[in-house]
Amino acid sequence: MKFTDLHLCVPWDNLEQAKRLVAKSAELGYNQIGVPLPHSLNAEAVDQLRQISGEVGLDFVTRLDLAPRSPDELLIGLRRFRRKFEVVSVLCNSKPVARQAAKDRRVDLLCFRSFDPSKRFFDRAEAELASASSAAFEIDMAQVLSSFEGRSGVGLLSRLRRELATAKSSGVPLVISSGASEPLLLRKPKDYAALTLLFELDEPRALEALSENPSAIVKRSRSKQSAWYVAPGVRLVKTRRDG
Repeated sequence: MKFTDLHLCVPWDNLEQAKRLVAKSAELGYNQIGVPLPHSLNAEAVDQLRQISGEVGLDFVTRLDLAPRSPDELLIGLRRFRRKFEVVSVLCNSKPVARQAAKDRRVDLLCFRSFDPSKRFFDRAEAELASASSAAFEIDMAQVLSSFEGRSGVGLLSRLRRELATAKSSGVPLVISSGASEPLLLRKPKDYAALTLLFELDEPRALEALSENPSAIVKRSRSKQSAWYVAPGVRLVKTRRDG
């Protein structure tokens, strides 16, 4: 089984720290990493991170994290940057943004990071929209691990149980990512899978969220960015003319 971490928070402005974090990820058994990058980062810096990843056998995936304040701001960001990145996530800080992100096929990952239940907007209507657009629900394990330090952890785990039950009933794919910004926060994929028992996610589904689901998102995105892509289910086929 090949594992993917779509949210490895590599410090793109500090190559030595980046090398340590990427090397630790490879050591723990990951095969593919998604690194959030600013949209203004130059191509040379991206190539350096790709090279660092390749040296330890990791497939490097570019990721953009959008945190729009309104649906209109989200649409502008998607129009400007979608084709420049392989994975696009949206931090859903309001219900209107969450609804727009869930129904837009250009969005790969829906993120809900608030500890406040009233500010987590993944409900049945959201799930039905996400299911139709193939957007995935992302769980950042760094947030889960940090929640153990205070009372907020109980509320987060309870909310995650309800959200994951909603996602399952609507067929929304799950993605489990590390969200790690330093080596000490990283865990082996199967360790993360074991931790998901805290919010009642069974091991087979957890392992799928660490392997098949994130890998499928990358594969789909790369296919769309190829020169042969026309529309979902439609690709150009190059033929050789006779004579």
